[in-house]
Amino acid sequence: MSAAAKDADLFFDVPGPRGRRRILIWSVVTSLALAVLVAGALIQFAAHGQLEAGKWRPFLTQGYLNFLWIGMKGTLAATGVAMAVSFPLALGLALLRISRHKAISVLATGWIEFFRAIPMLLIVYAFLLFLPRQPIGLDLPLFWKLVVPMIITSSASTAETFRSGILAVDHGQHEAALSIGLTDSATLRLVILPQAIRLVVPSLINALISLLKDSTLGYVVSYPELTQQGKVITTYTGLMIQTYIVVAVIYVIINMVLSRVASYLDVRMHRKAAQEYGPLEPAAAELDAIATRANGERIT
Repeated sequence: MSAAAKDADLFFDVPGPRGRRRILIWSVVTSLALAVLVAGALIQFAAHGQLEAGKWRPFLTQGYLNFLWIGMKGTLAATGVAMAVSFPLALGLALLRISRHKAISVLATGWIEFFRAIPMLLIVYAFLLFLPRQPIGLDLPLFWKLVVPMIITSSASTAETFRSGILAVDHGQHEAALSIGLTDSATLRLVILPQAIRLVVPSLINALISLLKDSTLGYVVSYPELTQQGKVITTYTGLMIQTYIVVAVIYVIINMVLSRVASYLDVRMHRKAAQEYGPLEPAAAELDAIATRANGERIT
């Protein structure tokens, strides 16, 4: 059994024969319902001539592919920069929220709860319409009018993911680290955060997928991401159904790749922990290894 499967058993009861039959039945029913919906959509498309080869052939030409490629690069660039900034910022906000200093914790909590509650579209409009261009001339490029709202929104929601991961680490780990002479900051850096990050890696991939979907709001500021490029193609060709199906397929492929990456990272991190710390429980073994490095001798 894989490490991921063992972790799943900790949170979910393994279904018995009746449960497995029920799951199988609902899986078959859901698959049939989806098949019926797809078949119905194809019949409607065919009835209105939307499946004619001439309406799909343009998307195999170099010009269309290059145009969509520009949009895909814009989407990946906005998502990548937003992730690179928002994830470390989210970790900082999570640490501030659990700070022992009441004022700092309250300010961080207020920031997180406020921007978690506001739709990203409103923040995009705020940066688009309300930045004071006069007299100070504050006007961000289109890229940052999209990316900054993505950073603000994602950092607020992802901060709760990091906070949950930190709080999920057994409090005994903190007490044991202090007992071997580590300071609070060293305990957080060497004991708590490595375990917390390992716990939240799948959730971080989900946050990355959310960022990817948030980038579709680039059309509001006319930033050339994938949805905006599709909108331009639709305006000039009238091939709305074909264009947005192609765009949707591209998004599905990207999300599938990210999901595969999440599974791979999860398995690899558990496997690496097992290789490094042997048959002990990873958390206890990790603390044992840290104690060895700190004291120069193995704690038994």
